[in-house]
Amino acid sequence: MSAAAPPDTTGGRGAQLRRATPWIGLLARLGLAFVWAYAGWEKALDPDQAAYAVRGYDILPDNLVEPIGYALPYLELGLALLLILGLGTRLVASLSALLLLVFIAGIAQAWARGLAIDCGCFGGGGPVEPDKTAYLEEILRDCGFLLLAIWLIVFPRTRWSADAWLFPEEPPYPYDDDLADEDDDDEDEDDAPEPRAYDEGRDEREIAYRNPGTREPKGPETT
Repeated sequence: MSAAAPPDTTGGRGAQLRRATPWIGLLARLGLAFVWAYAGWEKALDPDQAAYAVRGYDILPDNLVEPIGYALPYLELGLALLLILGLGTRLVASLSALLLLVFIAGIAQAWARGLAIDCGCFGGGGPVEPDKTAYLEEILRDCGFLLLAIWLIVFPRTRWSADAWLFPEEPPYPYDDDLADEDDDDEDEDDAPEPRAYDEGRDEREIAYRNPGTREPKGPETT
């Protein structure tokens, strides 16, 4: 006698993941929004220091250092606001990923060239003592933020977002529709009739009926 097969839980786990995806996206969206809001606010409080931090990377010509240093805080605050609202999430996440890649490349080139600077990602920045640099930690931190942006690029639909309200022609949460279809399929399977048990006596009766000579049918005797 063979052992019963274990129940298939793959479908249940997949349904749970689909239900959780919009909520995970909400956490990623608000987490990335907090990063940009904090970074932009700290820079906006001291725009001269922000420009000084940009100059420390020693990449841009002097005539671009101040415009970029002054504009960067407001770009970050704008990204934060759009992420909080959930408006154009995929586009904002793409811009965030691009900006984070620029930051990572800037820190990496400073490290490779032997410069001793603070990245100035959350205020401050500029030249520091060589033993005060933290390039690896800064790159790993920005890579973590980059993962949040990538998640939102792949799964831009999140809970409590303006995208779902402004674009109703696209189902805001298609995962729920899929789950409803799966529930209907399960109900159809439950309503299906069970197969009839095999009846050996039925086969013998059919053979006797089709070939009367093989078996004497019993019936009332006639006189």
